[in-house]
Amino acid sequence: MQPLYPEIKPNHTYQLETKDGHSIYYEESGSIDGIPVIFLHGGPGAGCSSTHRRYFDPEKYRVILFDQRGSGRSTPHASLENNTTQDLISDIEAIRNEFGIEQWMVMGGSWGTTLALAYAEENPKQVLGLILRGVFLGRQEDIDWLYKDGTRRIYPDHWEKFIKPIPTEERDDIVKAFHKRLTGQNELAKMGAAKAWAFWEGAVATLEPNTNLMESFANPHLALGMSRISAHYFINKCFLEENQILQNAHQLKGIPGIIVHGRYDMLCPLENAWTLQKVWQDVEIHIIRDAGHSASEAGIVDGLVRATKEMHQLLEYKD
Repeated sequence: MQPLYPEIKPNHTYQLETKDGHSIYYEESGSIDGIPVIFLHGGPGAGCSSTHRRYFDPEKYRVILFDQRGSGRSTPHASLENNTTQDLISDIEAIRNEFGIEQWMVMGGSWGTTLALAYAEENPKQVLGLILRGVFLGRQEDIDWLYKDGTRRIYPDHWEKFIKPIPTEERDDIVKAFHKRLTGQNELAKMGAAKAWAFWEGAVATLEPNTNLMESFANPHLALGMSRISAHYFINKCFLEENQILQNAHQLKGIPGIIVHGRYDMLCPLENAWTLQKVWQDVEIHIIRDAGHSASEAGIVDGLVRATKEMHQLLEYKD
């Protein structure tokens, strides 16, 4: 099994000040002469962590992380104003231009795969390659799987805890009900909903229970940012046209891709990756037989580190 690379610190950290009131945290680590790669975190709203630098050989990659609007170290925290998929794509391009990078690799997990695919379909000439973990296509059926008719059937015990803050008469639309509380003025109700949302995400993300993951999701800062921003995106259908990712997949032609996906992913079923592969001929899928969704699982870590090595060799050969 391939472990993560050793801990590294950023070479530089930055703030991108947008014209519409956001301050975006981003950082650079690794080799200035390495293949540039931008990492897109999940959630939406989860933010980046130091672990995300460690998928890449720091001698071979120039690693750029950024906290999406309202997430992590970006401010205002948990802000929903001017926070759409198109805004995030614009931020990615702004960061690329700040560094003067012509082309880069893009890597994302979960919601980060949605953003990576939407970005690549809009800016294919800027993308050297894609590494995706736990594909989420942003369709209504993908949202319904997680918050209506899918995951709850495998985890009825966790689902019961998740929906506890929601009155019975509002449970026909869970996302709408949570969004109402997460954007309301009642601070106790807001934090109660945030903790319940984060519990659900963490409890169903791994094949085996993971105490460390659950503790990180219980952090109030993370829970509030992820729950508010996720509910905001999902109630707005991820700010995408229905089935947009698959319909525009022809734009990915010629871009090499590697998908790492857990066989037992209950947040983003393997069928998502399989369906994407049908319309994107340049991608290969690595199915991790003993893993769920989380990037913290040993099999997923192994798959992602192997993918960055494989992609480096492929891009180096192409040059």
